[in-house]
Amino acid sequence: MALKKSELYSSLWASCDELRGGMDASQYKDYVLVLLFVKYVSDKFAGQPYAPITIPPGASFADMVTLKGKTDIGDQINKKILAPLARENTLADFPDFNDPNKLGSGKDMVDRLGNLISIFENPALDFSRNRADGDDLLGDAYEYLVRHFATESGKSKGQFYTPSEVSRVIAQVLGIRFDPTTNNTTVYDPTCGSGSLLLKIGDEASHGKLVKVSLYGQEKDNATAGHGLRLDPLPALSANVARQDRTTNRVTCA
Repeated sequence: MALKKSELYSSLWASCDELRGGMDASQYKDYVLVLLFVKYVSDKFAGQPYAPITIPPGASFADMVTLKGKTDIGDQINKKILAPLARENTLADFPDFNDPNKLGSGKDMVDRLGNLISIFENPALDFSRNRADGDDLLGDAYEYLVRHFATESGKSKGQFYTPSEVSRVIAQVLGIRFDPTTNNTTVYDPTCGSGSLLLKIGDEASHGKLVKVSLYGQEKDNATAGHGLRLDPLPALSANVARQDRTTNRVTCA
């Protein structure tokens, strides 16, 4: 049975309650989206040879579950789960899951992280079997969450991401679906944020064609650029996001 998107999204959004406290939405979204990523890639690729994302032994979501209740859970998530994933897949930096200023200290941190992990243990969130009505489950969930994070923080939604409706219209206006694109075609966004617009343009470019265009973007905010790289590890696309401080023109490839 297909997973209803409304049920999936409401379950994921419930996870935000575990991290709210005094944190701004722009901060706690980083933790929730990282857990979404770890759960997704673990369900899809753990134990699979030649997978697009390598899950090192001991670094899956199931291994993260075993850390619940441990007094050093935050430090262990950093060292045993996130560091190996980042190293094996050349991923951008993850947020610090052992930061007492954001997650609390002692029992508060242990309970908060344990409860957050428990939410992603929901059997309905088995990404290995479920699809949301044929849509991109991970990408749609990401967009839904970021939209709500922006609303909760009282900031403009566009500060976090380009709404999917806008991205889709821009991609169609460009007319790339009807252009003679090839595997050598490149697309560049100088202010790509988390990559929503790039992904929509990539979808348009490959519509009805066996073509994989190359996507390039740059983004000043490190956390946002990181989410762009982790948003969809499996598109029929080739993506490269660079972090750039436009005040210094310094570029760092993520």
